[in-house]
Amino acid sequence: ALTADGAVFAWGKGEQGCLGHREDLLDQLLPKKVEAFAGQRVIVVSAGQQHSLALTADGAVFAWGKGEQGCLGHREDLLDQLLPKKVEAFAGQRVIVVSAGQQHSLALTADGA
Repeated sequence: ALTADGAVFAWGKGEQGCLGHREDLLDQLLPKKVEAFAGQRVIVVSAGQQHSLALTADGAVFAWGKGEQGCLGHREDLLDQLLPKKVEAFAGQRVIVVSAGQQHSLALTADGA
C-alpha cells in the first residue's frame, strides 16, 4: 500500500524478502512500513507474485523479493533481495511507471522507451 505522503506498507507472505522488511522473512499479518524508503517519496508501487517494485518521485526504480528469472533487474544477480534495491539499469533515465508481473517486470521511461 502507498500512502498520500509516499510511505510504503507491505504485509502477507514474507518468503524471499518480497515484503522488504530487512531480514524478517516471516509472514506479516498487519501492514508494516517498509523502512528502506525513509526520506524518499514513493509515487508508484507494484506487487508481482514474489517480488515488488517501487518508483520514487525522482524517477528511480527499486526492486526486491525473489530474484529468479531476473525479474528484479539487478543484472546477473539472481539472488533474492531482502530490501528494496535500486535498479541501476535506469541510470540517466526517468521512469514514469512500473509494473510487476508473475515473473517479470515492466517500466516505461519518460521518452517512451
